[in-house]
Amino acid sequence: MGNLGLIVMDNFKEFGEKVNKHIQEINNTTTDYIIKKDAVRFNNGEGKVLIKETVRQKDIFIISDIGNYNCAYNMFGFENHMSPDDHFQDIKRVISAISGNTETINLITPLLYAARQHKRKGRESLDCAIALQELERLGIKTLITFDVHDPNVQNAVPCLSFENFYPTRIMIEDFMQKEDIKLDNILVVSPDTGAVDRARYYADTLKTDVGMFYKRRDLSVVIDGKNPIVAHEYMGREVNGKDIIIVDDMIASGGSVLEVASELKRRGAKKIYVFVTFAFFTKGIEEFNEANQKGEITKIYATNLTYVSKEIRDTKWFEEVDCSYFVAQIISILHKKQSLSPILGNKHIVINNHKKEVKC
Repeated sequence: MGNLGLIVMDNFKEFGEKVNKHIQEINNTTTDYIIKKDAVRFNNGEGKVLIKETVRQKDIFIISDIGNYNCAYNMFGFENHMSPDDHFQDIKRVISAISGNTETINLITPLLYAARQHKRKGRESLDCAIALQELERLGIKTLITFDVHDPNVQNAVPCLSFENFYPTRIMIEDFMQKEDIKLDNILVVSPDTGAVDRARYYADTLKTDVGMFYKRRDLSVVIDGKNPIVAHEYMGREVNGKDIIIVDDMIASGGSVLEVASELKRRGAKKIYVFVTFAFFTKGIEEFNEANQKGEITKIYATNLTYVSKEIRDTKWFEEVDCSYFVAQIISILHKKQSLSPILGNKHIVINNHKKEVKC
């Protein structure tokens, strides 16, 4: 592991330090793999990156959270919070600063830049595909991401190693250790047709059934860039008396999840849990506080693969699932050019662990 190097962006500093410690544990060493750097901002908002250690012939892994809206810099005398565009530009600055000197350049961006703009309808930009092609031209060898909105976007870069991981096993194991739940009374529900495959994987892992909501939209109107939802139509097994797990890739404003949870409660569901890889809460958490008080949402489980504010983490209904060890395993395996299969799947381990640790 002597030629391994981690470049941790400021937007993912705490997570990157955890990953560094886990790699040390995996390899039984005290070697610090994090390479020092400076990210500088000029007063007009332009930036540059300075690498302060040698990267020559190293296998570099850049770790970045493009969703961290808590990062800020001064521009023309006011505080400007960084957007995903700003974070993506800094990733490119790092790549340009180390290009030509490293053995390989790998990028870990759990939240994939522009992932929700993954396909074109009419005359609109195709941001995700363009970004991936730009990274490929800059010379990255492997892109590592999590629960990408549409995995088919990797078709834009067929010659790039595109590794899309899911935190399913980690989230379920964390859930089972914290909750007193009977497996035979759980029903997994997809909030829309797009999340069905994800929900089915959860259901298969838990050996249970799956239901689905269909979002009926008003296609004649566009609000905030999308067609508003008219109604959520449910299809699937009876939910009355069941504990429910709603599964999706992310919570943005959370409107859909709240409506689905309310409808499930109206149909007689007992406890309702929400599992998402990324939790944004772009319109705040007041409605979630109310939903929890009314019993419509019991807990929300989300990863630490993107920034979540302390205010949210301190609520009684939010549970953060730490994925830093999983990322450390991925880095270690890829660096050693080994197979990733041993850390993927393992559904039987999930169930067996639950039988040992939780009363059913």
